[in-house]
Amino acid sequence: MSAIPDKPALEGLEAKWNDAWAEQGTYLFDRIRAAQTGRDGVYSIDTPPPTASGSLHIGHVFSYTHTDIKARFERMRGKTVFYPMGWDDNGLPTERRVQNYYGVRCDPSLPYDPDFTPPFEGGDNKSSRAADQLPISRRNFIELCERLTVEDEKHFEALFRQLGLSVDWTQTYRTISDDTIRQSQLAFLRNIERGEAYQALAPTLWDIDFRSAIAQAELEDRDQQAAYHTIDFPFSDGSGSITIETTRPELLPACIAIVTHPEGPHKHLIGTKVTTPFFGAEIEIHGHHLALADKGTGAAMVCTFGDVTDIVWWRELRTVSGDHLPNMTTIGLDGRFLPDAPSSVADAAAQQWYAEELAGKTVFSARKAIVEKLQETGAMTAVGKPFNHAVKFFEKGDRPLEIVSTRQWYIRNGARDAELRDALIGHGAELAWHPDFMRVRYENWVGGLTGDWLVSRQRFFGVPIPLWYALDENGDRDYDRVLTPDHSALPIDPTTDVPAGYTAEQRGVPGGFDAEADILDTWATSSLTPQLAGGWQRDEELWELTAPFDLRPQGQDIIRTWLFSTMLRSTLEDGRSPWRNAAISGFIVDPDRKKMSKSKGNVVTPADILDTHGSDAVRYWSASSRLGMDAAFDPQNPTQVKIGRRLAIKVLNAAKFVLSFPVPEGAQVTHALDASMLTALDGVIAEATRAYENYDQAKALEVTEAFFWTFCDDYLELVKERAYNQNDVGQASAALALRLALSTLLRLLAPILSFATEEVWSWFEEGSVHTASWPEPLGIEGDAAVLSVASEALISIRRAKTEAKASQKTPVASAMITAPAEKYEALQAAAADLSAVGRIAELGLAVGDEFAVTAIELAPVEAV
Repeated sequence: MSAIPDKPALEGLEAKWNDAWAEQGTYLFDRIRAAQTGRDGVYSIDTPPPTASGSLHIGHVFSYTHTDIKARFERMRGKTVFYPMGWDDNGLPTERRVQNYYGVRCDPSLPYDPDFTPPFEGGDNKSSRAADQLPISRRNFIELCERLTVEDEKHFEALFRQLGLSVDWTQTYRTISDDTIRQSQLAFLRNIERGEAYQALAPTLWDIDFRSAIAQAELEDRDQQAAYHTIDFPFSDGSGSITIETTRPELLPACIAIVTHPEGPHKHLIGTKVTTPFFGAEIEIHGHHLALADKGTGAAMVCTFGDVTDIVWWRELRTVSGDHLPNMTTIGLDGRFLPDAPSSVADAAAQQWYAEELAGKTVFSARKAIVEKLQETGAMTAVGKPFNHAVKFFEKGDRPLEIVSTRQWYIRNGARDAELRDALIGHGAELAWHPDFMRVRYENWVGGLTGDWLVSRQRFFGVPIPLWYALDENGDRDYDRVLTPDHSALPIDPTTDVPAGYTAEQRGVPGGFDAEADILDTWATSSLTPQLAGGWQRDEELWELTAPFDLRPQGQDIIRTWLFSTMLRSTLEDGRSPWRNAAISGFIVDPDRKKMSKSKGNVVTPADILDTHGSDAVRYWSASSRLGMDAAFDPQNPTQVKIGRRLAIKVLNAAKFVLSFPVPEGAQVTHALDASMLTALDGVIAEATRAYENYDQAKALEVTEAFFWTFCDDYLELVKERAYNQNDVGQASAALALRLALSTLLRLLAPILSFATEEVWSWFEEGSVHTASWPEPLGIEGDAAVLSVASEALISIRRAKTEAKASQKTPVASAMITAPAEKYEALQAAAADLSAVGRIAELGLAVGDEFAVTAIELAPVEAV
């Protein structure tokens, strides 16, 4: 125990108690105790691993505090809490940050330079041109990624410690560590072995800046300006033409068909052949239900590929002879037009024009060139007014996605497997969602999937896909002969390691092997966070103690990515949900109710807020919002934070006051007002406990805080004279009741005000409040009405003095209080304490129609 300071203050408590918790191992996962109690005695948390690429924002503080409150509650309830922390340090955000921070870019063709020094350090993390970045080898680039993420993780941990997260910092993992790579590669190989993972050459959503494939879950729609271009397609027999409208005229060289609705105005033309204007490719008019008869001219061109509907038409439509439609690619992986025109372009002059005017151009420049050419030939008859429409973007990208054909790896996700889809829906239904309405978002996502999960990425800093391909006699990959490592050999990097049965000299030569250079999508590793944290295939005893996890806390915006992908991997591997509960936090919005995001430039970093107001104040603000509900935050006037600081300071000061009254040995609660207060507190314990159990920390805070202020403003005032008076027969009862209430209130508030409550606890108790037992109702018999009636009377006495323009310390010669009959007996029980606190020499009580101070006579000035 520590001495009570003369002037208690919040400043310095974070550093003081973080050091003490670390030294004492307050939050360490007790493996021995867990083994003794078994799985039922453990509360395990699948903590979100923040992306280690920049800085944390106020939204992290908001949601991670929600999790920590639950962890602290369960710990005090007697559970052995498994509360790890991970760092999501691989993936595209990290690579971009490294590129801009060091002024480099990765070129896998370059050799490793062991003495490499980056051109600079400390870039502003804004987009910079690739041409201005120094190309370096893949290994040098990965080393820089490692260096920067380690530094970011140190800053993140420091801030989380300052916030007071009760994480076990010995239970951490990184999504790029050797252990993680081994587990991620192992899980993927098992997917392949069970037939759940496969590769395919298919149209792929492609980010031309990141030069990587993008999965459906990583898409977002953004408004972009466009215009309809009206183009005439002549019939091959010269009898006329059909007119279409398109927003992407630059894809005319890749046009493979015209499509119209089977019951639309052009249904009589289905099967007719037309020629692409200027480029001269003969194509066919097809019918398909996705073509909109009432949109534009009722006909549209099918290109490879302008949007995802083009992919559907390309897959489903057939020529008259039953053949698949061709794939006429024009845009390369760099977003520029390929050097040669597609083979369907039959006209020699058009081929030459393509090579001279389109090859190497960006989409924007190519569109301008084709529009001018078609207007020159008369094939384009109109260009409409610009308008805005939704275009697909990678959620972290800057330019619209293109669709290119590439060979990628996929994991089956239920999009084309009804049995798997039903299992995923079923496991989601078994999961307890907090709040429950978030379940619908999950179910809608599962039900709306259109394709399997694309998990390969054409990037560098991530988990290598652990495969090689046998090369045929011509040195070409034989995709039917995929070479996999033995599980015991993991982790591997196929670009440097050699498959069994081959030598290093056979790399890249006919009859030898070639490495898979792609990495796994970061979500493919993050989808395994329960396995990574819980020791799956690494520490089976720990896995049995923690899985399935009790809680998955996360944001609502990544239900479709992180929550779904983790559910999928667990369903495929274990046939069950990976958790029992999902706690979904809302968004942080600015004062205008707009979601805070880096792209909007309205993100608030938490360091200054924590330093200025203190961690308990910020934790209070977080706790005030229910799960799933958005919370507004104004850094210029953080009202709720200020209220939280006021509460934390009051805890310190009220506790010092309460502890100034010694509790005599053998003291018992004998006074009606004391028993009433403790009876009311029992009700608070029960209500707050139910709220915490139901993941409603806002309700728990609301009922506890309301009672705390009643305790301070009313009860403390009512009993302080009796508690001071050693000659009063009720002194021991008051001192004991005060001490019991303080102990209980500290424990009720400890999950939220973690520093102030620990400080006060140390003034009169051994150990930590955070490992103390959760309060149970004391069961002292009392009438809860006594405190409420006494509080009502005290307010009336104070009002009467105020109306008489007298100080609250002014003595009162006499006063009369009337109360309804049902409150009269309770008022009598508190009469002595009311007289003392009101300095009333003669207090009269009477039954009346309403509660009121009907007469009050202040003591004469001479008496004062």
